[in-house]
Amino acid sequence: MQLHVSPSMRSLTISSNNGFIDLMKIKVAARHISYRTLFHTILILAFLLPFVFILTAIVTLEGVNKCSSFDCLGRRLGPRLLGRVDDSGQRLVKDFYKILNQVNAEEIPDGIKLPDSFNQLVSKMKNNQYDAKTFALMLRAMMEKLEREIRESKFSELMNKHFAASSIPKGLYCLSLRLTDEYSSNAHARRQLPSPELLPVLSNNSYHHFVLSTDNILAASVVVNSAVQSSLRPEKIVFHIITDKKTYAGMHAWFALNPVSPAIVEVKGVHQFDWLTRENVPVLEAVENHHGIRNYYHGNHLAGANLSNTTPRTFASKLQARSPKYISLLNHLRIYLPELFPNLDKVVFLDDDIVIQRDLSLLWEIDLWGKVNGAVETCKGEDEWVMSKHFRNYFNFSHPLVAKHLDPDECAWAYGMNIFDLRTWRKTNIRETYHYWLKENLKSNLTMWKLGTLPPALIAFKGHIHPIDPSWHMLGLGYQSKTNIEKAKRAAVIHYNGQSKPWLQIGFEHLRPFWTKTTMNGLSSSFGKAPTSNPDCSFHFSFHFLYIKKRKKNLLVSFLLVPHIFSSFLEFEIFLLKFRT
Repeated sequence: MQLHVSPSMRSLTISSNNGFIDLMKIKVAARHISYRTLFHTILILAFLLPFVFILTAIVTLEGVNKCSSFDCLGRRLGPRLLGRVDDSGQRLVKDFYKILNQVNAEEIPDGIKLPDSFNQLVSKMKNNQYDAKTFALMLRAMMEKLEREIRESKFSELMNKHFAASSIPKGLYCLSLRLTDEYSSNAHARRQLPSPELLPVLSNNSYHHFVLSTDNILAASVVVNSAVQSSLRPEKIVFHIITDKKTYAGMHAWFALNPVSPAIVEVKGVHQFDWLTRENVPVLEAVENHHGIRNYYHGNHLAGANLSNTTPRTFASKLQARSPKYISLLNHLRIYLPELFPNLDKVVFLDDDIVIQRDLSLLWEIDLWGKVNGAVETCKGEDEWVMSKHFRNYFNFSHPLVAKHLDPDECAWAYGMNIFDLRTWRKTNIRETYHYWLKENLKSNLTMWKLGTLPPALIAFKGHIHPIDPSWHMLGLGYQSKTNIEKAKRAAVIHYNGQSKPWLQIGFEHLRPFWTKTTMNGLSSSFGKAPTSNPDCSFHFSFHFLYIKKRKKNLLVSFLLVPHIFSSFLEFEIFLLKFRT
């Protein structure tokens, strides 16, 4: 028998040698897998099987009881490789969200005892085996409690800051008393300001006239000194300082003992203006004596305040507006500038919380184009806190009179450094408009605005404002610590508007040097050394005159206080109180 295999491997032939067996052919089906494919398959398995073996061994070492080998392998290799998706984590998150929504809709039980810390919360959950809902409920109660405490702390901080900003620092109080004593005992402190031969300059329009209304002696000295030091022509500067009756003696003594030659300084008290009386200006008398006004500025600042719907930022703005200075006659004087200085054509009015860093003589060359007030607008700028003010920030537009006459989107402007064209002003009814809106706000029980003295001025000067370049007047150094230092250095005038005045302990330390650089020289020359942040008031001090009623006779007693007898003025005042009784 013979076996024949065809070369194509498609047939097999079997035959016998003796012819008894017939020729048989067996056909074989054609192959579909090539040797090359088989080789590649074996090669891949050779690489893959060891890898699978290693992973299986790792899973076994970690613990086969935790999951099946296939599940653990799928976790190691990933859901995409094995075609399975592990959504247990997503289900857990969804369940947790569902629990949070349920807890958020429920009321927190009264009298629930809350842990003081997160560690106590975790320990309590372990010991009592609370479920997830109870955990979420207690967590919510803890967060709400902390939020209330933080808000109360923040409002308390703002309230204390308000009182600190409204009070008179001990150092300023001592300075005023000492200068008042100098005025009464030192002839040089009472010399005429300015000297008689310079009186015509006070009404000479070829000079640059600045007006400053303040009862803060130290702040006034900073404004005057910084203006003189920054001026290219200080001999052209004339300062008109207006103060109240109680500060007049000390203010006069300061500038009499500390001349700023070649500049000229005039100091006048409100009581020295014959026409500026409360009888002639009845609206100011009404403002100061109105019961609602006095309660608003001097009463309980938290009474009637809905703190739950008030943000700390809004509350700070309201407190700033409730400073008692806003009902002071000094704060309203700027509206009477044409009458105060009838012979002047143009003046620059300055607040006492500014520092001048550049020559301001160019302000007199600015063409106001028939407007009265050259001011920096406060609706255009990068600072969202200071330079984003429109009328809506100052007025209550739910009041029908406000909504009828004012536009909420109208741009506001700032006091602090303003150029006033007094000739144009005298042709307008600005003062009458100011008085009208003050009266209307009093009639409405302060429901039209509650933000100081700027709102009535915004209305009175409406249509009379000429915007000037913001580089002339930079605001906000008393509001926030994030002031751009480089921008402040370049500004002509920097303004510490806000509660954090540089002469207060609550002032921002890194912004105070702009102000203090002009204070030390004057104080050193007056008293021999610069004062500390809290100077001692126990100096040689001839107490003026104390009338004591004793045995129905007025006895005139003069005291000479020896240094260090009293450790503070509080002790001294207590002593006087006891002495009077």
